[in-house]
Amino acid sequence: MKYRLLLFVLLLSLIHVNAQDGKKFFKAGYIKKTMKNAAEWQLKNPKHNLYDWTNGAFYAGLYSAWETTRSKSIYQAMLDMGAKNEWKPGPRLFHADDHAICQTYIDLYRKEKDRKMIDPFIHTLDKMAKTPYAGNNKERIIWWWCDALFMAPPAFVKLGVTLNDKSYFELNDKLFLETYNLLFDKEEHLYARDILYKWNEPGIEVRKESNGKKIFWSRGNGWVMGGLVRVLQELPADYPRRDFYVQQLKEMAARVASLQQPDGLWRASLLDPAAYPGGEASGSGFFCYALAWGVNNGVLDKATYLPVVKKAWIGLNSLIQPDGHVGWVQPIGADPKKNFSAESWEVYGTGAFLLAGSEVIKLD
Repeated sequence: MKYRLLLFVLLLSLIHVNAQDGKKFFKAGYIKKTMKNAAEWQLKNPKHNLYDWTNGAFYAGLYSAWETTRSKSIYQAMLDMGAKNEWKPGPRLFHADDHAICQTYIDLYRKEKDRKMIDPFIHTLDKMAKTPYAGNNKERIIWWWCDALFMAPPAFVKLGVTLNDKSYFELNDKLFLETYNLLFDKEEHLYARDILYKWNEPGIEVRKESNGKKIFWSRGNGWVMGGLVRVLQELPADYPRRDFYVQQLKEMAARVASLQQPDGLWRASLLDPAAYPGGEASGSGFFCYALAWGVNNGVLDKATYLPVVKKAWIGLNSLIQPDGHVGWVQPIGADPKKNFSAESWEVYGTGAFLLAGSEVIKLD
């Protein structure tokens, strides 16, 4: 009896310690410090061309980190990046990847009011609107892969808001709807990465996971949800097509929440988690960001999704390495991979973590 009582007391104390330890992850000071450490580590370890899509995601997160921490060094790093890029998008006219970095240019323009920060993007979109697009069977639409819905739509909508020009909203609606019609699976409420992963498409060989289920990439769907909330953050409340984006977020949120693993994270492949060991930082980071934004802005039910967000944030913090950087990031690819570890990092993984932190710190 005495032994059982001792064991019970010990168990209660462990539960209390774990609860107390979990609370630290939600303290504002802790979140700001962890975000700043991750951001500064990444800035000291650059990768890829500064206009690259990878840095488009990183600098989107970096701007959110600046809004959260008000770090002068982070702000200066963004100005330096823009100057080195001459405030230009990437060289490919139609490619959403080359438009992603312009999200940060527009955010900085709103502070600095210097037209050189946005004029190159305006010229690019004007030329794009006037130029016929010629795709192939795989690239049959302009935004032919689901990741594109993070890269370009927020930049288009941000520019429309900044210039008070709804034609950019309408262009985004047109291209976004094309991607939705091509890649959104209405049974699973998730996006195929591209046409090669869509079932029942004529001339396309069906690709399956080892458990026989469809392949839905965690990071790809994370990109989509991250893009959705960044579009919703900008669109006017009375914009006629706004409800489409709200409904998309709600549908995907419900499905994604049901696929969260016990450690709070998501696996590289959403429907075959057992085949992909280890929580993946970039997909999980974008999911955490999108769900937290939905809770904070009253789009997603707080009672349903707050526990999911809290569990995800604790899980993400378990991926932070001793030197402050974000580990367990799947390398660049077009589908779920298994070849990553605590030592695996990428700039977009840091960007996703910073975006998540910027919303978690606002939780009630």
